[in-house]
Amino acid sequence: MKVLLIEDEAELRRSIRGYLQDEGHLVESANDFPSAMEKAQLHAYDAVLVDITLPKGNGLDIVRAMRKANNASGIIIISAKGSLDDKVLGLDLGADDYLPKPFHLPELVARLRALVRRKQAAGSAAITVGKLRMVPEDKLVEVDGVPVDLTVTEFDLLLFLVVNKDRVLSRSAILEHVWGDLAERLDRDDFLYAHIKNLRKKLADHGGAELIKTVYGIGYRLSDRA
Repeated sequence: MKVLLIEDEAELRRSIRGYLQDEGHLVESANDFPSAMEKAQLHAYDAVLVDITLPKGNGLDIVRAMRKANNASGIIIISAKGSLDDKVLGLDLGADDYLPKPFHLPELVARLRALVRRKQAAGSAAITVGKLRMVPEDKLVEVDGVPVDLTVTEFDLLLFLVVNKDRVLSRSAILEHVWGDLAERLDRDDFLYAHIKNLRKKLADHGGAELIKTVYGIGYRLSDRA
C-alpha cells in the first residue's frame, strides 16, 4: 500500500511512518500545507492520512482539492481537533474516515486496510469501463460479456488501473502498488512494459485493446475515451 502521511508533529510523523513501513507499506510524508498539497496533486496514493492543523494551511483544504479533482485515494483525517463540527465537515468534504488523536497505531493500520479494500473492491459491485467489466469480489473480468483469463498479478494490475479510471498513473506508482517492496529490485521499465503488453494482448483478443493508453514519459492511463 502506498500512503501519503500529512502530519506536522515530527515525533508522531516518525512514529506513524516507521510503524507503517514495518508493516510493509510505502510511505511518503509532508509536514506543511504547500508540500502536502503538491504531493497529493502530483502523485497517486492508495491512502492519504491528513492532519487538519498544518503550518501555512488547513488539511481540510487538501481534502477539498483532492475530491474536486476526482482523486480516488482513500482519505483518513487524523487530528487532535475532536469537535463534531470538524468531523462532520471533513466527512462532508469527502474524507472516508476520521481518527482522533491520540490513537493506537494498530487501529490506524486496520482502518487503512479496510478503507483500501472498500475502495478497490467498490463493495463487490461490478466496475464497468466501456466493454470491460470487473467484479473484484469474484475475481471476474469480462470484455463484451466474454470472460478473460488473467493471472493474479494481471488482475491486480488491471484493477489498479480501473479504480483510477481516466487518471494518469506513473510507472513508479503502478510498480509500487502492485509489486510493493519487490519493485525496488526490478528492472522497472522493462518489467512493467512486459506485463502491460501481456494484459493488452489478452484484452485485445476480446476487443478491449485500446483501453490502456501509454502516456509517454510518465506511465499509463485506462480510459474508454480517446
